[in-house]
Amino acid sequence: MDYNTLLNPTAKNIKPSGIRKFFDIANEMEDVISLSVGEPDFHTPWHIREAGIESLEKGRTRYTPNRGFIRLRESIAAFLQRHYHVQYAPETDVLVTVGGSEAIDLCIRSIVSPGDEVLIPEPSFVCYVPITQIAGGVPVIVETKPENGFRLTAQELEEKITDRTKLLVLPYPNNPTGAVMRKEDLEEIAGVVERHNLIVLSDEIYASLTYGGTPHVSFASLPGMRERTVLVNGFSKSHSMTGWRLGYAAGPAEIIGVMTKLHQFAIMSAPTTSQYAAIEAMENGDEDIEYMRGQYDMRRRLIVDGLNQMGLTCFEPEGAFYVFPSIQSTGLSSQEFCEKLIYSHHVAVIPGDAFGACGEGFVRISYSYSIKHITEALERMEAFLKEL
Repeated sequence: MDYNTLLNPTAKNIKPSGIRKFFDIANEMEDVISLSVGEPDFHTPWHIREAGIESLEKGRTRYTPNRGFIRLRESIAAFLQRHYHVQYAPETDVLVTVGGSEAIDLCIRSIVSPGDEVLIPEPSFVCYVPITQIAGGVPVIVETKPENGFRLTAQELEEKITDRTKLLVLPYPNNPTGAVMRKEDLEEIAGVVERHNLIVLSDEIYASLTYGGTPHVSFASLPGMRERTVLVNGFSKSHSMTGWRLGYAAGPAEIIGVMTKLHQFAIMSAPTTSQYAAIEAMENGDEDIEYMRGQYDMRRRLIVDGLNQMGLTCFEPEGAFYVFPSIQSTGLSSQEFCEKLIYSHHVAVIPGDAFGACGEGFVRISYSYSIKHITEALERMEAFLKEL
């Protein structure tokens, strides 16, 4: 059978994620220190795990409402109000999803029609472009620059807008760069969004992880932007719950309603046990966030200082748990640098071009690992550079 004639050509031609390549190589080798994966090294806090365990012990294993438990949606709304000063009605404006990734997919497929253009700042996470393409949309890349701290500027955005532009993806705090948008930057972006009647997908999965006195400002909290914004977040990064696969979207009831219908037919409902754990995380997990953020901040300072000292220029990231140093001084491409480093000194990092063509000349290094882990990796990287 010729399966090529049966498969969706757009889906068939999507390239595999460049992130997985070096992760897979690391798993096949011994003595590799991997700084490649964006996954917290903390266990899910015990009181959150205990809530999930208790739900199982009490036999709470049935289907849940399509939108998610109302108590969880209430807790999410309260969390967003408490931390980011934006209000949502739990009954209509909040949807619980299988990870933040599903929320991104639902948002794009609910809004984008064939031929619609979607503005995607890069470097950024790998899913926005292929999801846009599968929906029939046209990804329009907006390159952000290291001299601007990889923050999106209103001018860069304005230059890419056409009469077919419908959606802007706003991925801050940013993976892979660690960039954080200032309030004044967002206000200028808001002016462009309103002027051109755009919808915004604000991916705020790293909102709880900002450093150096730079608090996260939710785009939806700006005047007039709540009705134009779908806010996506989750529990993986803030509460170290990656394997629980739980996220959420909050936004205008009309958009959330359409997203809920897609969710209903594709997924039906998010995992029951995970939702009970997430209620505990939302209601009693703020101290966990503060503790983990403090630990990441120490690691951040260690790795930024270490990279700069060995000659890999690195601007100071203010959010998430990644650094994005330039490796141009080595004369190697991003792919060459990562391949030579992992095979010769057994350290895994991710080439910057995995996050868009403008990421060439950089690598992404995660500091969601222990101090010991990071220190050993830095020593090996310094030895690698000296040999070059």
